[in-house]
Amino acid sequence: MMEQDIREGRTSLGIELGSTRIKAVLVNREGKPLASGSHEWENQLVDGVWTYSLEAVWDGLRACYADLRQSVKETYGVALQTVGQMGVSAMMHGYLAFDRDGKLLVPFRTWRNTMTEQASTELTDLFGFNIPQRWTVAHLYQAVLNGEAHIPLLSHLTTLAGYVHWQLTGQKVVGTGEAAGIFPLDNGRYDPQRLKKLEALLAPFEVPWRAEELFPGILPAGECAGRLTEQGARLLDPTGALKPGIPFCPAEGDAGTGMVATNSVLPRTGNVSAGTSVFAMVVLEKPLRKVYPEIDMVTTPAGDPVAMVHCNNCTTDLNAWVHLFGEFAQRMGLRPSQAELYGLLYRAALEGDDDAGGLLSYNFHSGEHIVGLTQGRPLFTRTPESTLSLANFMRAHLFGALGVLKHGMDLLLKQEKVGLDMIFGHGGLFKTPGVGQRILAAAINTPVSVLETAGEGGAWGMALLAEYARSRTPGESLADFLSQRVFNGASGDCIQPDAADVKGFEAYCERFMRALPVEREAIRWLN
Repeated sequence: MMEQDIREGRTSLGIELGSTRIKAVLVNREGKPLASGSHEWENQLVDGVWTYSLEAVWDGLRACYADLRQSVKETYGVALQTVGQMGVSAMMHGYLAFDRDGKLLVPFRTWRNTMTEQASTELTDLFGFNIPQRWTVAHLYQAVLNGEAHIPLLSHLTTLAGYVHWQLTGQKVVGTGEAAGIFPLDNGRYDPQRLKKLEALLAPFEVPWRAEELFPGILPAGECAGRLTEQGARLLDPTGALKPGIPFCPAEGDAGTGMVATNSVLPRTGNVSAGTSVFAMVVLEKPLRKVYPEIDMVTTPAGDPVAMVHCNNCTTDLNAWVHLFGEFAQRMGLRPSQAELYGLLYRAALEGDDDAGGLLSYNFHSGEHIVGLTQGRPLFTRTPESTLSLANFMRAHLFGALGVLKHGMDLLLKQEKVGLDMIFGHGGLFKTPGVGQRILAAAINTPVSVLETAGEGGAWGMALLAEYARSRTPGESLADFLSQRVFNGASGDCIQPDAADVKGFEAYCERFMRALPVEREAIRWLN
């Protein structure tokens, strides 16, 4: 039966281009994963810009799809030729600029760059709405302020998800959640009043275009956003086996797919994605009382308001320390697996002092806009009175990985009194059972649950959005589809915040914020 469904396309496929991995997940009519494929990749710092080349994008997508196709063949004995619906997601926001011939004008500027501070500040003041540095409009206006040579040649701006979708379908459209990181929205469209303010701001620069003309169109979850073209099929599968004509759902960012993959699309729910970066998404019951530069206002894929705390840095520095301990273990003649190594070190953190014994870790591999850093210098420090032990060392690094996130979440939960019943965690930080959950629960003083499906990640969330578009019934909302058809009866592990952990993290975070000048001096002198 399953083989027949795959052969006849009663399936949906989601592909996500994450920061370190491109992953594809094929699901059945109930949204359950059937097969997956992946490809590892990494960003590059080129001339001061964090980027991925377009060649790396397509090489990675082809490798990922080939891995999926091989998995389907080995598991079901079927040559994958079609699916019922497809969708593409990617790391959110950023800046991909093209001329009228579709030529890339400057290297892709990813979410990781902190090079648009002036534009971000001016646009936030102008709009009365927080415009983060990584948003597409911030990159656009900063390039105008800088007088960059490509500005007069602009014809189309998009995100990575929007670009891949365009190349596969010929359609310059994105989903509502992804569009919310390009320019502020109003009822599912680019806010017309703020567009007028932007045009007035740009008028003295005499640019030969209107910003709205550059942006991709917007479609809500569940709509058809084009079909796989013959050229798109060959881009993804050079063997020629993949058939064109497959309908696509709107492209989304990894924030939107994370909400879907954790069933966090209703008010008072939220999720934290913790990997290379870390971000929290909280679906709101009512608007915030004021504008916070630390908090982004975006939407779910269905268009509901979401408060987002996004931090550029999470596990990169933590991973480097784990790898160092792995190298030491090998020199001792040991050969622990990655899971064993991470498990041993992460679990040690639970044995440390509540406040990590006075140790302090700054995980800033790159800049961090929430605390005003345009660059990063990973830094570990302590006082002579601190208690240096393996347990405290690992606890300090896990606390450090979530330190900036806690600062932003405190604004939501303590100042704005936002209602939040449960946070769902997903991403690499939660792979060791119980540890990342407990640390996050301490950071935000909120129960944290990790579902059994959390490891499937955003590619699975994108596959669910594709299945929603393929099979939704008239009037069926995304929330109903997820709760009744996908997550009905889903199980997971929930950890309540421990009072001692909460108090310890508060003390750590106070130390973390107070000593930030040390990090700024490290940036100044370590060049």
